Amino acid sequence: MRPAHLALAVLVAAVWGVNFTVVEIGLGHFPPLLFSALRFLVAALPAVFFVGRPKVAWKWIVAVGLVLGVAKFGLLFVGMDAGMPAGLSSLVLQIQSVFTAVIAFAVLGERPTRVRLLGMAVALAGIGVAAADEGASGSLGAFALVVAAAACWGASNVLTRKASPPDPLNFMVWVSTVPVLPLLALSLLTEGPSRDLAALRALDWQGVGTLGYVAWVTTVFGFGAWGWLLHRHPASTVAPFSLLVPVFGMTSAALFLGEPVSGLRWCAAALLVGGVALTSLAPTATTAVPSAVPSAVPPAATPAATPAAASAVPPAAQPAAQPADQALDQPADQPAVPPVVQPEGTAWTSVHPVDVPAPERTGAGS
Repeated sequence: MRPAHLALAVLVAAVWGVNFTVVEIGLGHFPPLLFSALRFLVAALPAVFFVGRPKVAWKWIVAVGLVLGVAKFGLLFVGMDAGMPAGLSSLVLQIQSVFTAVIAFAVLGERPTRVRLLGMAVALAGIGVAAADEGASGSLGAFALVVAAAACWGASNVLTRKASPPDPLNFMVWVSTVPVLPLLALSLLTEGPSRDLAALRALDWQGVGTLGYVAWVTTVFGFGAWGWLLHRHPASTVAPFSLLVPVFGMTSAALFLGEPVSGLRWCAAALLVGGVALTSLAPTATTAVPSAVPSAVPPAATPAATPAAASAVPPAAQPAAQPADQALDQPADQPAVPPVVQPEGTAWTSVHPVDVPAPERTGAGS
């Protein structure tokens, strides 16, 4: 990877990590569901008029939009608004890699290897340590909401795998159109029209800035740059950079929000990042299937896509299309291409974000 491409990969991870701090600030200006709805609205407009028509069936756009946009980001924003720290949220969301592997096994028949099972166990141990640390001073209910958001992210990764969008930026922009109305309806029902109107009337430049960051910087820039890198380099080269997201997330939250980082939390971070690395980058042992299309790897996220872009949003790699005659010649025991860890926040954060990366190419480009 060229130095400029290396710097771009680190920049995207930083954008997605800082996104959690920006979301925390934005929640001081907007109710969480309204903030999430506005984030997708701003991400979709005016981009939807420039990306062309959808390139996958609408059923996949709607499904991913509801699971990723409404469920994942709704739960994440509500959890953070309920007291989940921004830095810890950026860390806990990485457990989506484990949920992706479990759901892919249940739905797609992808049998994890022993190394991936070990990684899942290590990551779950990290979640246990993080829960113990948060339970001592914070809200376990808010913690559970962010874990549920990670589970929804895992489900959206598998749906995106099934959709296999040829143009991930086009896909993400159209996905962003789906959650707007459901999130607005939920906001009116649960947060109330008076609270929503008060937030819009009191909108200042800081509120506008946070909204612009989570929508355009985390989602549009982060997602576009990540997809651009995946078009030019193997996913196994680009994927490890997403493990920097919680590092930037925890660091930025400590610097700008004054969030303390205890020794127990650093221990949880080491376990989670190490477990996610094993879960995401180890080969997948696939079961024999009658179809001529080889099993692909689960993605693991834009940032912001976030990831809000997500918050928080980082993206998932989609498998490259393989001709049927080539797939038939592939040995049954050949390992699948390693998956990509998707960071938060992405709207594609986003989805992190930026949430759905481009198809993997077999060789690096220049």
